[in-house]
Formats: sequence, C-alpha cells, structure tokens
Amino acid sequence: MNTNFFRLSKIVLNCDNVLETVVKQKNIFIVISILVVLSFSCKGPGSKEKPAETPVPETSGIVIPVFNADSALHFVKAQTDFGARVPGSKAHAECAAWLKNKLLACTPHVMVQDFKTRVYSGDVYNGKNIIASFNPENKARIMLCAHWDSRPFADHDPDPAKRKEPVMGANDGASGVGVLLELARILKNNSPYAGIDIIFFDLEDYGPPQDSQNEGANEHWGLGSQYWSGNPHVSDYKARFVILLDMVGAKDAKFRKEGFSMYYAPDKVKKVWDIAAGLGYQDYFLNETGGYINDDHYFINEIRKVPAIDIIHLDQNSSNGSFFEYWHTTGDTFDKIDKETLQVVGDVVTKVVFAEK
Repeated sequence: MNTNFFRLSKIVLNCDNVLETVVKQKNIFIVISILVVLSFSCKGPGSKEKPAETPVPETSGIVIPVFNADSALHFVKAQTDFGARVPGSKAHAECAAWLKNKLLACTPHVMVQDFKTRVYSGDVYNGKNIIASFNPENKARIMLCAHWDSRPFADHDPDPAKRKEPVMGANDGASGVGVLLELARILKNNSPYAGIDIIFFDLEDYGPPQDSQNEGANEHWGLGSQYWSGNPHVSDYKARFVILLDMVGAKDAKFRKEGFSMYYAPDKVKKVWDIAAGLGYQDYFLNETGGYINDDHYFINEIRKVPAIDIIHLDQNSSNGSFFEYWHTTGDTFDKIDKETLQVVGDVVTKVVFAEK
C-alpha cells in the first residue's frame, strides 16, 4: 500500500476469538484479520420551497410523513452553489448564514455554537456548529447530524496538479445536510414522540493531507464534533441515540455496518438496518460489516458517551479502496448526487424518527 500509517494497535474481536490488527490510517480504520482484509475507512437564496406533504398511514398504524427527495436534492445544490465551504472562506460564511435561516424557518430553537480550534498545521480557525431543536422540553431525544464544511484540498484527486484545490463536497458534506434540512421541513408540521436535535458540525474535514500523515493525526478530524461533545448546547445533554449521515447521495450507494457503530451501538445499527430492510432497501443498506471510520460519531461515543452510529457510503471496490469514487477529489460535485439515494436515506431516517416510541 502506498499510504502512511500513524498508529498500530491490536485488539481481540469476540467473533471466533480471532486476533485482529487495527491499523488507523488517516481518518480510515482498516481492520486486518489473519486471512481477510476489510478496508473501508440548501436551496438557493430567494427560491421557493415545496409545501409539506400530507402524511400517509402505514399498515402498522404508524403515520410516517412523506420525505421529498426533490426538496433534499434542491438543498444539496443550494449548498454547492455557494462554492466549496472551506472554513475561513466567503462561501463558508454565506452558507452558515443560509443554513441558520433555513432552520429558523422550521423551528425558533436554533443556535450557532461558535468555537475556535487548532488544525493540523497549527493555525487557529473559527468554527460554527449549527443546531436546531424540535420540542426541546421533551426529555426523550434523538440527535441527527452531518458535517457542513468541505475539505480544503483534494488530496486524493487522480490528477496531482489538482490536489491543492478545494473540494466541492456535494456528497461528502452537502448530501447529509440536504437530507436533514428536508427532515427539518417535515418536523415543522409533524411531531414524533421524541424531541429531535439536528446538528451541522463544522471543521470535520480539515484533517492533514494524505502526504502529511503522522502520529496523532486522528485528533485533527471531526473538530466541530469534538468541541460539541465536550461542550454540548444543553448541559449534560443525553439522547436515546445519534445518527450521523456522511456521503449519503451517490448513485447506488452502499451502506455497510460501520465498525465503531457496531462496537458502541449495535442495537441502534440493527434498528436502522431492520427498518431499511422493511422498506425494501436491502440493496443500499447491506447486511455486511464495514471498516472502522474515524468520523464525527466516534467522538460523540467517546467523549459525550451517547450511542451514535454512522450511515456512510463504504465501498472497498472504489479506486480509493474505502469510500465512494470521488471522495476527497475535485470530482465530488453536484452532478454525482442521485435523487433515488437521497430518497432511500430520507425514507429510512424519517421512519426511524417517527416510529420511535
């Protein structure tokens, strides 16, 4: 492999007591067993929103509102219309204001959590976690999240000349936010049993470039979620569970059961994947285990101690060997977003939220 590894440790997995080696490379955790290698490490200003759809009853008796993938797709495009949302850029500032206003149109309980953080280079950046709460008095809560920033450099681009260019992040960032903005629109007029918190994390993707990996580089990813986990918007914040959406918009996406999700919250993974199967989405939500991914959910589990899972596109057959084909390249553009995939993910998350008792 032509990658740099910065930490090597051994763990024993319960399955058949097989000794496995976990190699943490960049923000990808590659699990290597003795015989098998498993590696997988909003609408534009002034446009009109579609009205909320009438909820439809299911045979189970649970009323599940309709998720509108056209609306979610529109939200994804609106983010990319600002340009690459790299922290410190004009596009980043403009998109932050737009996201806040979109959420305020759905609930009055919106806040921007400003923070300062040091990135891998030693430079200090201002970050903004954008938080919306629905039915905040309800003690039973579900948290849904995605990162809204985009990567400052396309370090995995096949063209070396483009590796210092910023990433548009249509899939890696904007897709998860687009799904959750549509869900916020649904929550404006429909109240599930649990209260809902939607958080858009900043500075998730400012980790060191591929050619600068070093010991401890893991700490330079997920900076917004690390800050929130130590400083939640509500003192002693608790939730029944957290669902993170990351890279959920590519055509024919494959969502495997991510390693840390299975380690910290296997019952929540089962809940989500069972609902997906019940909706007929087995070709997207595969009954397979994926790799260990250093994503925002990892820090929520480790620091906040709230069970969090990651719905993330894992594809060991892609050219990067881990994620969707255009991950961390200049090719992660809006034309790679597929409405059907947004529909699948939106249907699953909507049912998870409204089926909760």
